[in-house]
Amino acid sequence: MPQLLAVHLLHIGALYPTPAPVPWAAPVSALAPAASWGSAEHPAGLAKATGRFSTAAATALVATSFIQRAGPRARAMNRLVSALRASAAFARRPASLAEAVDAVLAIRRTAWHAPVRTACLEESAAAAFLLATRRLSIVWCHGIAADPVRLHAWVQTVDGDTVAEPPSTLAYTPALTIGARHQHRL
Repeated sequence: MPQLLAVHLLHIGALYPTPAPVPWAAPVSALAPAASWGSAEHPAGLAKATGRFSTAAATALVATSFIQRAGPRARAMNRLVSALRASAAFARRPASLAEAVDAVLAIRRTAWHAPVRTACLEESAAAAFLLATRRLSIVWCHGIAADPVRLHAWVQTVDGDTVAEPPSTLAYTPALTIGARHQHRL
């Protein structure tokens, strides 16, 4: 080890001198980081969303919850994906960024009152269903980020703008998209 580096490490306490070689101390125990399923960065459930309660948003949340719980738990994601694909077929025009943001925020405000789980998966699916009732299209995304592995679901406009998401959403690679242009019939 270079002398200058050794002196610096001794000075900051990263190394300490001993009269004879001794075995290293065991590493410090620490808890593993909690799994993140996409809601670690945004204050869902921690900070009350402000704004009006929306009956349409509540209906979309109830539909999402019903779809997830309508059969065997192991098939809940398959049922949700099938419903999202079916709802995307009814869209007639792309939602603007403002329309998509309004829908996502309406879902988040209404989810504050929901007695069921409303993390990113439920929020994004409910927002897609809410926009589909208005015949507006968006792209629903389910993606993954590595190190540590994290899952996240979000919506974006047909032009690719993420909707009401933190910049860190760009770290996720979409593994499944529903409603993208290549999926629409011409």
